[in-house]
Amino acid sequence: MSNRIAYIDCFSGISGNMFLGALVDAGLEIRQLRTELARLPVNDYTIEAEPVRRRGLRGTHVTVNVEEQGVERHLTDVEAIIQDSNLPEPVKTGSRAIFRRLAEAEAAVHGLPVERVHFHEVGAVDAIVDVVGAVIGLWLLQVDQVYASPVRVGRGTVTCAHGTLPVPAPATVELLRGVPIYGRDVEAELVTPTGAAILTTLAEGFGTAPPMEVTHIGYGAGTRELPIPNLLRLSIGEEAAKPETRPANSTGYEQDVVTLIEANIDDMNPQWYEHVMDRLFETGALDVFLTPIQMKQNRPATKLSVLVEEEHQLPILDALFAETTTIGVRTCQLERWKLARERIMVDTPYGSVGVKVARRGDKVLNMAPEHRDCKRVAKERSVPLKEVHEAAVAAALTRGREETPVANDKGQT
Repeated sequence: MSNRIAYIDCFSGISGNMFLGALVDAGLEIRQLRTELARLPVNDYTIEAEPVRRRGLRGTHVTVNVEEQGVERHLTDVEAIIQDSNLPEPVKTGSRAIFRRLAEAEAAVHGLPVERVHFHEVGAVDAIVDVVGAVIGLWLLQVDQVYASPVRVGRGTVTCAHGTLPVPAPATVELLRGVPIYGRDVEAELVTPTGAAILTTLAEGFGTAPPMEVTHIGYGAGTRELPIPNLLRLSIGEEAAKPETRPANSTGYEQDVVTLIEANIDDMNPQWYEHVMDRLFETGALDVFLTPIQMKQNRPATKLSVLVEEEHQLPILDALFAETTTIGVRTCQLERWKLARERIMVDTPYGSVGVKVARRGDKVLNMAPEHRDCKRVAKERSVPLKEVHEAAVAAALTRGREETPVANDKGQT
């Protein structure tokens, strides 16, 4: 059974109503959303959706209009509202998780226990509708997993119940802890606490979009006009089949697809590279290599290159930014053609050694004793390394001849 994925592109931040707008624009029927939201024991609100344009691009703007004013709720109050509804259990669970994360962020910012946190704006009916509506929308669209891009955050100040605060607001920053953010180039609050809570609770990872066959695209519009299109893009589709190692027709070679990640570094202590390479291999790199280069102003530098499978790309990026001085990397997809390979153990006069054997079809083209094994045995037996290496090759060749079937005079084996 295929896996249905949603990818949230936060090129202009995220808010609760932007996410609802993106869901509606991607195919969620507003009448169906209203029907499900009516299961909540709250009233005196309306929810409307209308098409709009932001910097020439179309999207859907969702508005939640409420009558109540100045109502403050604790986490337990909001959880009770959700629990007392007759919404499906997965929707209840996801909604409570988002509000729990919000409460924990507010508690950390204000130095209070979670139970004593007062929800101001995020405890109002419109915020409850935003959060629960987001979970309902993903449930109705049968989304199994959510991923997101790095998040554009904006700058400046915002006025709220606590007064005038810097952008991103303290609770928003707390919610985005550990999430890649960028873009303090727009004078506006691009990410609201509600949007950040929805995003960071539901998304399983942040980075480039996972391999997927996109079937639905939606744009949710923010309220204001900005120097950039004030939109949130939501792509929904089926998970693409992971590229697998496979024979290349009748050639006898194997093929797969990997990601190449590269960074040019001219300001790092060269003694660190050994540690960096160890970390990258531990994190899942297939190969790591260094190339001396000349950069601008003729500065000597090093190009650090990493080959990695798609599922390990984000951990490798985290390791690169944590362990090196680079502030940006390049990536591209590469198709590899390779020989089928296996590792065998052979017995030599000095001890057991691993040998990597590479074949094209049934024909052995390369044999390479494992250097670490040869080095260990040579040290243990006090013999030259090259003698251990030669003995391992000879043992592998002998084993190969013994395992090769011999044809009889009728051509049968």
